[in-house]
Formats: sequence, C-alpha cells, structure tokens
Amino acid sequence: MFEPRATWRLIDTGPLDGPGNMALDEALLNCFQQDPARPVLRLYGWSPAALSVGRFQDAAAALDLDLCRKEGVPVVRRMTGGGIIYHAAEVTYSIVCAPDHLGSAGVKDGFRKLCGFLLGTYERLGLDARFAVDLNPSEERLGERTAFCFAGKEEFDVVVNDRKIGGNAQRRLSGAILQHGSIPLESRVQEGLRYLKEPAPGAARSVSLAELGRRPEPEELKKLLVASFEERLGVELAAQGLTPEEAVVAKKLEEHKYRCRQWTLEGRC
Repeated sequence: MFEPRATWRLIDTGPLDGPGNMALDEALLNCFQQDPARPVLRLYGWSPAALSVGRFQDAAAALDLDLCRKEGVPVVRRMTGGGIIYHAAEVTYSIVCAPDHLGSAGVKDGFRKLCGFLLGTYERLGLDARFAVDLNPSEERLGERTAFCFAGKEEFDVVVNDRKIGGNAQRRLSGAILQHGSIPLESRVQEGLRYLKEPAPGAARSVSLAELGRRPEPEELKKLLVASFEERLGVELAAQGLTPEEAVVAKKLEEHKYRCRQWTLEGRC
C-alpha cells in the first residue's frame, strides 16, 4: 500500500545579517522542541558579509577584532561548534529535526544522513563529491581542531578532488537537532584569513564551486539543494513562512543574545 512521504517545511529567508541569521536558526530549534512534528530546511544568505565564531572559541584570541571594527566586518557567535567562517558569496542552509526523523540515528550516522543531500547536490552539478571519512587516500588526520573552519576536515565534511568544500556544524538538544552549513559559490577564504591572528595554512586546500568550474546562480543552486534533499531524505518540502511565534522568539534572541557583545566575545550574555 502506498504511503505518502513525510512533509518538511521549506523556509527561504534570503540574506540577513549575522545576528539575524543566528537568532533565527536558534528560534527555529527552540520552537521545534515545542512542536516536533514540523521539521525544517531553511535556506539563506549573509548581508553584509560576516565572520562567525564557533560556540566554544575565544573570539578575542582568534580574531584581530580591531581590524574587524576598522573595516566594518561584523562578528557573530554561533550556537554550534567548529572554527571561524567568513560568510560571503555562499548559500547557507539549516536543518531542524528530531532524531526520529532520521531513524533515531546516532551522532555520526545523523551527520551522514543530514549531509547526504549535499553530496547529491554536487553530483547534480557534475562533481564527484565524497565524505572525507570515505575518501582519505593521504590518511590525513580528521577531526583535528583548527581556528579557521576550512583549514581542517571533519569525518563528514564534503570533499571534491580531495579538497574540502563548505563546512557543517551540528547542535543536539533534547529531542531536537540543528545542523547548518555553507555552500561556497566563490572562494572568499583569503579575505577571511586576513582577520585571524594566526595563519591557517590548511585553508588553502579548501575549494569553492567557481574554482571547480561551476557557477550556478544562487536561486539555481537552491533548486538543486531542494531536489537533492527530497530525494536523499525521502520527504517532500513545502514552502512556508515563519510562524508568528518563531518571528517573536527570533527577535528576542537577536536583541538580547546575538547583538550582545558579551555573547559574541565570551559566549555568555
């Protein structure tokens, strides 16, 4: 007997600034915990370009904050771990769901399932994309902490021609998962490295779509992401807007947390 595919929400908010983006991701996670029947794929961008630091990073130790202020480059702290990312010329996604939506997957299997649609997207662009853990001919050490996200590889980072493309991070709360990540349209790594206090030589091995000879427009890439997501997770995506509750929670988080200097610099507010 035919069983209809589960429906997930698709929310395309377009570009927001750093605090707005991170507040909205957390708001979606918080509201999902109250209504876990409504999993979400969100697509967005960053305007203006910004630096995000991982949840547990010391922003002042890792970044030249004086240079950031001088050049007007915003800094925001994520609620997920990992290293610094310079967000520019990219399409960013976030997923909010429950472990049960992935078949009660453990952390590693959850990463594999939630990142699988990225492999499918790159394949639709004619690229041979693999997980770092599945394709490691140089026996490179995976999971080593780096101050700059693109300078190191995690097990389920996506690689093309043995070069990391984009980055992904995850946060798990009781009964809920938030994963977000970036798909770089063009390389802005060298621009981002200017704001670090220490060099990150491994970042030179990262790659963007343009460097691989692929130049999809953002809207075209979003369509590929949606098609791959539906195929790989076996769901249907229904375009929707934010609920009134999500909008209210996001505004409060933006005002009282993500625009709070103490949160940005120290991870507390």
